[in-house]
Amino acid sequence: MTHKIITRFPPSPSGYLHIGGARTALFNWLYARHFKGHFVLRIEDTDTQRSTRESVDAILDALEWLGIDWDEGPYFQSQRFDVYREYIQKLVDSGHAYYCSCTAERVDQIRKEAMASGGKPKYDGLCREKGLKNQQGAVVRFKAPLTGTTVIDDVIKGPIVFQNTELDDFIILRSDNTPTYNLAVVVDDITMNINTVIRGDDHVNNTPKQILLYKAFGVDLPIFGHVPMVLGSDKSRLSKRHGAMSVTAYREMGYLPEAMINYLVRLGWSYGDQEFFTVPDLIEKFSMENIGKSAGVFNPDKLLSLNADHIKAASPKRLSGPLLPFLVKRNCPASEGAFLNKVIETLKPRSKTLEEMAEGALFYYVEDVAYEEAAAKKFLTPDTVLPMTLLAEKLKSLEDFTEKNLEDIFKSVMDETGLKLGKIAQPVRVALTGKTASPGIFEIIEILGKDAVAKRLTKAVAHIEKRTETMG
Repeated sequence: MTHKIITRFPPSPSGYLHIGGARTALFNWLYARHFKGHFVLRIEDTDTQRSTRESVDAILDALEWLGIDWDEGPYFQSQRFDVYREYIQKLVDSGHAYYCSCTAERVDQIRKEAMASGGKPKYDGLCREKGLKNQQGAVVRFKAPLTGTTVIDDVIKGPIVFQNTELDDFIILRSDNTPTYNLAVVVDDITMNINTVIRGDDHVNNTPKQILLYKAFGVDLPIFGHVPMVLGSDKSRLSKRHGAMSVTAYREMGYLPEAMINYLVRLGWSYGDQEFFTVPDLIEKFSMENIGKSAGVFNPDKLLSLNADHIKAASPKRLSGPLLPFLVKRNCPASEGAFLNKVIETLKPRSKTLEEMAEGALFYYVEDVAYEEAAAKKFLTPDTVLPMTLLAEKLKSLEDFTEKNLEDIFKSVMDETGLKLGKIAQPVRVALTGKTASPGIFEIIEILGKDAVAKRLTKAVAHIEKRTETMG
């Protein structure tokens, strides 16, 4: 590659960043990063009715969370009307475009008549050779070729051929003096030196018009790659009913950005049988050759299991920052540091999301453990008073809290009571965590420390005795 690869992501700010858009951004970003190229962010906000500043902020926020950074931009189309008009004038001057004074009613009428006679519903070219000047209410139309073909050399789909007779003298400047989508996109890509366009295949039908515009401007075409759409499990276009949320919603549900990126890239791109990728991995391996020709199907369960894998693979230090807001939301007095890191280490293997991890971490921080009713009924019984009392006493006199020493203490309690480990460990688990499922018992004891453990065991004994009295 002799020239620098320059890609772009051009969202329209009419809502949050969704799965499909995030994947398009990711493919362009990875391609640019792989070739040490340039990634440009452009906001396509010419539709003033639907574009909002909130949406712009939400999109930027989602990209930043995913770690998709841009080298240039964000550019806003709404601030570039002068550039578009200058380029439209070039087309008029070179004879590639013309002013058309036909009313919308006339154009509608022509289309209806064409449809009725089985023809193509397109403009009949009445003003094409009139040489009209600009006038109130006029539009500018592109003079499309009347014969021949326009071919997209698509890197992903292979060549796609369009008959020029199918094309229209399409409008490039509306009567209100605003440019149309196809014109603005091409002018942006030319002026921003974009040479690689990776986008959803819902854009395929726009591409021949855009190719004709490039040629009329006398510039080289970019490389086009149209990626199959993301579909829901029923193979219809992806939407909320398939469980697909905005990228921001996944962050709020406790997903990690690296899991999200791993999942998005696998919706239509593959590298052998590998499923788990880190971001540096992807930058090294990403290429357009490995983008599939068939649509990716969104599977929330697969995303969840990848998230669990990324949580397992992450260091406690990596997880503590993102986890804290979930703990704060639960009024948990946690803060970053060694204690939280140890807590995370015990919860990593059993948490699919940060939401789950925060829920699982609460017992480490409470003053007073609340017992799940069924757990207390089953395991906090009179016959566990002796082993728990013995354990509390032995732990108090223990100097060094190592796993080996803890095992020895449990063994000595087993010897003294004649009980097996399971008969002691499960009641202790409920006493320390309030639940029947938790991280390993020795890990928990080590993290809580002997004072907190002794206190919780003593409280459990008191709970049993009180219940025995009331029942007695």
